[in-house]
Amino acid sequence: FFFLMIRRPPRSTQSRSSAASDVYKRQVPGLSAHLKRGFANFVQAKLPDLPYDYGALEPAISGQIMELHHKKHHNAYVTGYNKGVEDFLDASSKGDHNKILQLEKVIRFNGGGAINHSIFWTNLAPTSRGGGQLPDNNSPLTKAVTQTFGSYDNLISQLNTLCTGVQGSGWGWLGYNPKTKQIEIKDMPNQDPLTITGLVPLLGIDVWEHAYYLQYKNVRPDYLKEIWKVVNWKNVEERLAEASRN
Repeated sequence: FFFLMIRRPPRSTQSRSSAASDVYKRQVPGLSAHLKRGFANFVQAKLPDLPYDYGALEPAISGQIMELHHKKHHNAYVTGYNKGVEDFLDASSKGDHNKILQLEKVIRFNGGGAINHSIFWTNLAPTSRGGGQLPDNNSPLTKAVTQTFGSYDNLISQLNTLCTGVQGSGWGWLGYNPKTKQIEIKDMPNQDPLTITGLVPLLGIDVWEHAYYLQYKNVRPDYLKEIWKVVNWKNVEERLAEASRN
């Protein structure tokens, strides 16, 4: 997903006083060329199957929520991303710079939603398949958690506090920082992917209301308390191992 690297070019002092159309003509061609190269071999994204049944995470997350979340919401992001890229390629071929800039947000939002949810599903697992089971003391993840947060309880408490404080819709993340070689938590608004901050996503908690409202109403802290019972720590371990190698 090349949209992760999209950045709108900075405006010069001269361009601020120019008409918007002139700004687009001067600035967009470079952006357009960058994205066009990125999407040159574009293959449509597909909605991934869940690695478990919709009702497998009950009672922490109801089957009704999981089915709607996956079939409706995640699918909408995948569809929106594919259409956004197709529209971008069409606008690029026509030199429609205004449309290209509008599509930047569309691609980032829907592409972020597609990526975030694909990670989210694998970050969860039924209790019968290890959901909620913490890694042992010799795990590199345990060592990283202990070094940064002191304990898993502290990590969970701090991430829950972060997630509770997200205004409106967004995500709470545990990520790996390739520069410091340490893990850290970060909140992201809407569907912005964690990768735009330079962090590698390890564990994401969706705090959009569609992730919990049918079951927990507007009491987000109750949802945050229960979701840890089905967190797939094995998957988080695997993501940390891969991120550390790269």
